[in-house]
Amino acid sequence: MRPPDNHVHTGWSWDTPSSVTMARACEQAVAQGLPAIAFTEHLDFTVWGADDRATTLGLVDRHASRHAPIDTEGYWAELAEVRERFPELRIWSGVEAGEPHLFGSSLAAHLAGAPVDRILGSLHSLHDGDRLYGVGQLLYQDADGTMRRYLAEIVDMVESSDVFQVLAHVDFPRRYWPGGSHRYVEKDYEEEYRAVFRALAGTGRALEVNTSSPLASVDQVRWFREEGGEAISFGSDAHQPGAVGQRFDLAVDVVEAAGFRPGRDRFDFWHR
Repeated sequence: MRPPDNHVHTGWSWDTPSSVTMARACEQAVAQGLPAIAFTEHLDFTVWGADDRATTLGLVDRHASRHAPIDTEGYWAELAEVRERFPELRIWSGVEAGEPHLFGSSLAAHLAGAPVDRILGSLHSLHDGDRLYGVGQLLYQDADGTMRRYLAEIVDMVESSDVFQVLAHVDFPRRYWPGGSHRYVEKDYEEEYRAVFRALAGTGRALEVNTSSPLASVDQVRWFREEGGEAISFGSDAHQPGAVGQRFDLAVDVVEAAGFRPGRDRFDFWHR
């Protein structure tokens, strides 16, 4: 059984070409035999309010930011079109909320006007002084220290924000590891991973197995299970139609080997 793809981007995300349409992504999902797809566009804030934690921390901007808001009117119009065009596919609305623990008030205001089915929580940036920096920039100064700080910040994010349902790409910095992702040694950070997984398991939320990132090992997914984790979500993190559902067969093998199985129906998260 192939699981839903709970993490897909289209041209409504600031980092994705406008040529990447929902229709093309849905065509790929159908071709891959997926039961469902979630369009989780990037929701990252470059301006924040007095009630946001970012303000309390003294943060003033994002370094070299290209982030842009979601055109919600255009997004919802296209979503309605593909829901009508692809009745055989369950199509969920969604956002990938960047640093949700820092922008709780702004995020709540956005969702009040545009509620969605799927909310992913992601950590792409860390603060240094009064700015947020993409984690890839910080790795080249101190890869080991940045990775440990990153995982500690995820614990904080999980414990201080309850808005998201799925923790996305828990080891996002691996993509940018100095010298190549093959040089990253997952086992070196087992203690930090387990701290994240204990926090996440305590909330009952799902861990994403991201197939754009260097794929999680069976050990990593098993650590989540051993720390009490109950649910797994699969996400391609596709920014091109051809990437929808990519490497899902391999991801299913990893998740099954770690002790998780399909949920109540084909649209559900997988469970232990």
